[in-house]
Formats: sequence, C-alpha cells, structure tokens
Amino acid sequence: MVLIDLVKNGRPQNFPPGPLGVPFLGNIFIGLDFNTINKLAEDYGPIFSLRRGGDKMVFVSGYKMVKEALVNHLDSFTERPIVPLFHVIFKGIGVALSNGYLWKKQRKFTTAHLRYFGEGQRTLEKYAEQECHFLCESFKEEQGMPFNPQATISNAVANIISSVVFGHRFEYTDERFRRFLQLDTEAVLLSGSPIAQLYDVFPGLMKHLPGPHQTVHKNYYQILDFLMEEIKRHQEDLNPNDPRDYIDVYLGEMEKKKEDPLAGFNVETLQICTLDLMEAGTESTATTLRWAVVLMMNYPDIQAKVQAEIDVVIGQSRQPTLADRPSMPYTDAVIHEVQRFGNIVPLGFPKMASKDTTLGGYFIPKGTVTVSNLASVLFDKNEWEKPDQFNPEHFLDAEGHFRRRDAFLPFSAGKRAVWGRTLLRCSCSCSSQLYCSASL
Repeated sequence: MVLIDLVKNGRPQNFPPGPLGVPFLGNIFIGLDFNTINKLAEDYGPIFSLRRGGDKMVFVSGYKMVKEALVNHLDSFTERPIVPLFHVIFKGIGVALSNGYLWKKQRKFTTAHLRYFGEGQRTLEKYAEQECHFLCESFKEEQGMPFNPQATISNAVANIISSVVFGHRFEYTDERFRRFLQLDTEAVLLSGSPIAQLYDVFPGLMKHLPGPHQTVHKNYYQILDFLMEEIKRHQEDLNPNDPRDYIDVYLGEMEKKKEDPLAGFNVETLQICTLDLMEAGTESTATTLRWAVVLMMNYPDIQAKVQAEIDVVIGQSRQPTLADRPSMPYTDAVIHEVQRFGNIVPLGFPKMASKDTTLGGYFIPKGTVTVSNLASVLFDKNEWEKPDQFNPEHFLDAEGHFRRRDAFLPFSAGKRAVWGRTLLRCSCSCSSQLYCSASL
C-alpha cells in the first residue's frame, strides 16, 4: 500500500521540492498559516510544494516569484481549484470561484456594472459620504466612553456595497443584517481552522463528523436565505426600464441570456454573485479600517500628522470627498501602509495552473493548485526599507509626494484580481472617507 502511494503521489520530474509527507496523508500536519509557509520558503526556496492527501500544492513566495506567477504568467494561473469546504456552497458558480465560459461571462457583467454604479454614476462616493455621517453619529453616541467598534464599522462598510447591490442601506440597529454580517465573519474565521481544512482533504468522511466545517456550511445556508429574500423582493417590484441596483440589472440580464444557459444567468448564480460582492466589499475593507484604528492608537505621532493634514485640506466644516485625495499624500500613504502592514489576506486564495507551466525553473503540471504568499511580498526585505515596521514613508518620496510601489499587492494581481479591482479601489477610497470623517 505504501508503495502504491509513492507511485501515485510521487513528485513529477523537476517538480518543486518540499518536506516529505506521511503515506496517504501527505503534509496535512503542517499548518497553512503564513508564518509556517515563510519558514518553509526559507528551507526549500521561494517555490516549494506540499501534499494534502493526494493533492499537490505549490507555494510561491517573494515579490520576484509572485510577480512572475501572477503577472508574467498571466494566462497560466487563471483558474480556481475546487475547494471542497466552499464548493458545497459556491458550487463553482458566481464570480470568485467559477471557471471557464461561465466565469468570463459573469466577470465581464459584474465588472461592467460595478463601473456603472460605482464610477460612472459616482454613486459609491455618494453612498460613502452618506455612511460617513451615520458612522460619526454612531461614534458620538458613545459619548467618549470605551466601546468595541467592530460591528458598527462592518455595518458601515457593508452598507456602501449594499446600496449598490440591494439599492438600500441597513440601519445599525437592524438585527437581521447584523446577524448576516456576524454569520459571514464567523464562517470566514472558522474556515481557516485546522479541522475545517481537513474537510478539503477528506470531504467524504468529514461531512459526517461534527466540527467547525459544519458551522461554516450552516452559516452560509442562512446567509443564502437572507440573500434570496432580497432577490425575491426585487423580483416582485422589478421595473426592467429603470434598474435601481445590481440585482435589478442582473434580473434583466437573465431575460436576455435565456438562450445561453452556459453563461449561468439564473437566480442561483445571482445568489452566489451577490454573496461574492458582499464578502469582497465588506470583510477586507472593514478589517483594514479596524487595523487603522489600532495602528493610530499605537502610533499617536502618525495620527497627529494625519489629523493635521485633514485640518489643512478639509477643515472642520465639511465631509471629505475623493477629489481631496491627491491633496492628502500623507493620509494616502498611511492608508496604503495600513493595508501593507495589516496583511489581511496573507496567502490570498488558491489558484490552479490552467496549463503546463515552467515557473522559476520548476515544472508545474496543469491542474496543480498554487498559492501566492502575499505576506512575503508585503514584507519582502528586498522591496521595503523597513518591512517589519509600520512606516508610511514607504509610500512617500523625498519631497513628501505619494508614490506607488510595485510590491504593494495586498489583494493579489492578475486576471483573478481584475474583476474586483473596481470594487476594491472604490472600497479603499471610501475607507479613506470613513476614516477622515471619523477623525473630524
């Protein structure tokens, strides 16, 4: 049996090196946290492999090799692997976890309509300005007393994308929506637990056993119920000639694409696309804002400089707008440094080689799962002057002007990042508005 395992799961010729695995189990006892991956990269090089059961995974670390994989090999790593823990819910449809023709059609539609509602109509900025007011009022109600802002910040950020997706915001006292956000946050956290990750190795066995994976699935089923209620309300009062939001235009597209079922325009895919948008537009931005709060508390000198720039450019009598951003290089640098130092998506989401590829001299067969170690890019000692320190100067030139950095890849790169760039760019811009307004 051991011999069979060695033959079946042996490394292909010139495959990336890695630690020896246990027969049949592989390296399932090695954690997939970014600290462990960084240590393995030191031992085996920037490209190494692990085996989870019968599946081989390749990890890519450091700016040079991550850029090689995601940018230079743009068409080689465009597919998503089936991740059993999430496949139960997402089913390979939607935008984030789909592939092939369906993915291209859904991605094109989503990107176009995010631009329409997010940039062309400037509605995201309008919604952000409105949400800034509600957020500040909520903070004022605490009357200077200590409080946990996590739920309120998540609600505020979620309301911006909710206004685009659902056509309306939710009050901070709306228990139904707060429950939706809590369920999603819990599912995301539990999905990273070691036991939940075992589901990806032994899904046939784990689905019958108790554990955090069961909670992940239970939470997502409740989330889908919430989204279906919103979709049904849209179906009941839809005016095809006057779409109010993303769901309305998607329902209209369903009628247009009836003769093209492979494009996947149906209610089930709409559910998953909506979930994709809500998660992409909420979790990362809300977490970034919480990091900003923590870092400003721990670096009062930096906080003072940000406040001074806000006072000069914006003053105390109005809200900030996106037009103020070019005039606020220090604040812009702080926001970027929060994202770099916060390192909120350290390993990104796995991709899959869409064809046989050579990367860094190693052979990566088609179908191999690949993981980009984004944390190693954000803390690459060859790219950042003081990678282990919170230092906004990373994004400022000698004259104090904002400067972009090639190694700033907090949300990955390549085609799989393109569909969400509009949303992420607008969300981060809205974050600056929320932050500046809260500072006022």
